[in-house]
Amino acid sequence: MKEPYFHITALSPLYEDVQKAGLFSDSKYFVDALPKENTAGILEKYLTEKKSPSFNLLAFVQQYFELPDNKQEDYSSAAKPITVHLQELWKVLQRNPDETGGTLIGLPFPYIVPGGRFREIYYWDSYFTMLGLELSERYDLIENMIRNFAHLIHTIGHIPNGNRTYYISRSQPPFFAMMVSLLASIKGDEILRDYLPALEKEYSFWMDGIDQVTVINPSVRRVVKMPDGSILNRYWDDDPSPRPEAYIEDIHVAAESGRDSKEVYRHIRAAAESGWDFSSRWFADEKYMHSIQTTDLVPVDLNCLLLQLEKVLLNCYLLEKDDDSVNRFREKMTSRTNAIQKYCWSAGQGFYFDYHWKQHRVSDRITMAGCFPLFIGIADEIQANATAIVISKQLLGEGGVLTTTLQTGQQWDAPNGWAPLQWIAYKGLNNYGLNTLAEEIRQRWMRLNEKTYAETGKMMEKYNVADTNTKAGGGEYPNQDGFGWTNGVYLAMRKETEEQKNRGTEK
Repeated sequence: MKEPYFHITALSPLYEDVQKAGLFSDSKYFVDALPKENTAGILEKYLTEKKSPSFNLLAFVQQYFELPDNKQEDYSSAAKPITVHLQELWKVLQRNPDETGGTLIGLPFPYIVPGGRFREIYYWDSYFTMLGLELSERYDLIENMIRNFAHLIHTIGHIPNGNRTYYISRSQPPFFAMMVSLLASIKGDEILRDYLPALEKEYSFWMDGIDQVTVINPSVRRVVKMPDGSILNRYWDDDPSPRPEAYIEDIHVAAESGRDSKEVYRHIRAAAESGWDFSSRWFADEKYMHSIQTTDLVPVDLNCLLLQLEKVLLNCYLLEKDDDSVNRFREKMTSRTNAIQKYCWSAGQGFYFDYHWKQHRVSDRITMAGCFPLFIGIADEIQANATAIVISKQLLGEGGVLTTTLQTGQQWDAPNGWAPLQWIAYKGLNNYGLNTLAEEIRQRWMRLNEKTYAETGKMMEKYNVADTNTKAGGGEYPNQDGFGWTNGVYLAMRKETEEQKNRGTEK
């Protein structure tokens, strides 16, 4: 009988031995496999059988594990129009509640996965996927995915990186509040009341440790006490060990670093929680992953998203007429807004940056995270205009906005562009009437999506936006097709085109 799900450490030392042997090109492949028997029994057989001189590790794995398949490989667009392709792709990317086992945590409602090697739901991906589901009028899937996230919050205590047991120790950029707001815009404000308990738990997770930080000990988990006493947040992971889905890669990085391996593993995992895995944004020396320092940085985008969560909670308390909570969250929002402006804005460079809280300085890395204050609307007009100039001069590429200005071979660096950051830039610039640049970004990104689809029949995880004739690369694995958030952002941007045409017709 198959176990419903298990933690990968239940297969130690088999799990480590498989990863070290390099049996599969992708480290994630084995940790996603389904044991055909009870893990304790498999492990007992392994410890006995491996003593034999004729033992074959690959044959053992194939005998006792059901290895993952790619459900998309049989799907062909057959030269269909891109919009038809995307509508049909929702069915291909949908997973159902009865799908569980191995390291996969079962969810009570249907959901959408990104595609390719990503065979589970992902936290921040899902918000951008939902933008497309809204355009496809798949309100049922939006609500079901939000229900799944609320279920994870109530059962695990937070939304993990994805619904795998090896992801439980970390989360991802906190877009849950924006998901709930999206659903409320469709079904009404009662949705805010329905999800208030989950929103409160989500907030508690990110703020855990706030009562423990001091001037002497300014950081606890994801909370950092700034020099002026204000509170900001960072990315974190409670588990200082190699990621199971990138076991060998992490061991190599730690070995190259010459640093304490647990410290390196935690920085790596914290970067995975950021969603930007990996980027020069997190590297001390700009180039090499072994200099990673993620937990030493207060990320501007994370704090903007937590400010948005505080705003949604404030709106919930206004509906509930809970005056004490309303006043408390107004103070929290004011404090966080002022702190973001104080620590993340550089008047000299006219841009928002991450803040190195240990070195008491802004980071010198220009990244698209600097557009998040425009996306949530806390920049003033001067800051927004200055940010737009930096984006147009240093981050605008042939196919959209670059992730950073540096080329390091990491996937969250130049020349790559990613769908969520195109949307953040587009909406953020539009919030301040910077429509010309916003529209240029939208048009360039959509053209690149359409060009690639015409050539390959695929929507990709990421794109080379510096040279639209070259494929995107870099990172720990090949570029994936599917792809949930690319589909969602493309459809949302396409809607903008249709609305502009309608406004032109009306005139």
